[in-house]
Amino acid sequence: MINRDLVIIGGGPAGLSAAKVALDAGMKVTLIERFNQLGGQLIKQTHKFFGSKLQYAKTRGFDIAKILINDLNGFSEDQLEILLDATCVGLYPDKVLTVYQYGKYMKYKANSVIVGTGASEKVLAFENNDLPGIYGAGAVQTIMNIYGIKPGKDVVMVGSGNIGLIVAYQLIQAGVNVKAVLEAASDIGGYLVHASKLKRLGVDILTNTTVKKAIGQEKLEKILTIKLDEKWQEVPGSEMEMNTDVLCISVGLSPLHQLMSMAGAKMLDIGELGGLVPWKTCDYETTVEHVYACGDVTGIEEASSAMVEGRICGLMAANHLGFKHPNADQLEEDLNNQLCVLRQGPCGEKIRCGLKKVGEIDV
Repeated sequence: MINRDLVIIGGGPAGLSAAKVALDAGMKVTLIERFNQLGGQLIKQTHKFFGSKLQYAKTRGFDIAKILINDLNGFSEDQLEILLDATCVGLYPDKVLTVYQYGKYMKYKANSVIVGTGASEKVLAFENNDLPGIYGAGAVQTIMNIYGIKPGKDVVMVGSGNIGLIVAYQLIQAGVNVKAVLEAASDIGGYLVHASKLKRLGVDILTNTTVKKAIGQEKLEKILTIKLDEKWQEVPGSEMEMNTDVLCISVGLSPLHQLMSMAGAKMLDIGELGGLVPWKTCDYETTVEHVYACGDVTGIEEASSAMVEGRICGLMAANHLGFKHPNADQLEEDLNNQLCVLRQGPCGEKIRCGLKKVGEIDV
């Protein structure tokens, strides 16, 4: 059994940010990441961020990852242990964790745990949706932006949220022909600035349209689309075939809640936050004492919010165990103010509504 002050599950923007604050407070930290490098979703994001200077606005995602990783340099191996290619397969109410890495199981006993596992991509149900050539948007970003491989020659994107629009633009930049973006709703889901880029490049965004069937023998060759009415019902006779060797699905994310559910944390099904999320206090503590949650696992937002939530989690985990960050009071106030700013306006209405249902904020 390996004992640590704090174990953080997830080396993305939330986990990295939490680790830095906790280390500054004097905690001994283990950071677990299932991929072979730190950074989470940031390492596959080539676009520049919105937001404020405090969340690295006008900086590309993979460069933000480098900043957060570099922030952890200078801490000794005794202070910070980083496990890559490591999967946390168990989290128990007594804060015991089981970790699988390189064919070996390890057991940790933590005084405090921060869960920053992020989210997984939602899938879309249609005939033959398991044909090779059908990917989630995150998989396409990984193939293209991390490994430098084009996923195919022609792509049809399903979903006009920010991720779908951004990935479609990145595909065009990589020399891939984006034939169309399909959107089941009557309105575009993402920022109009992203949609406008695609429209200027001649990409049609077909609203009230979805995929009915994928067609191909050993791999995707074409798709059959169909129109939807105002009640989301298929419109007979509106089918249309479209040749493509890649179909990219971007229809939302679901919080990766499984470890918190396993630990016995109280969970709530909140549609505005993406599905099952943990109930938590304003200190980000779940109903399991000294188990905290931050980032997309608590509700789907931008990476900017995940970084701020991670810093708050690191601060709270330290405070509750008697570790004192040198700027604790001022830092807590500043971070909460940053979150309020990020969630202002029409774009933040959905997340504010979800947080109200969780009981975290009054709006």
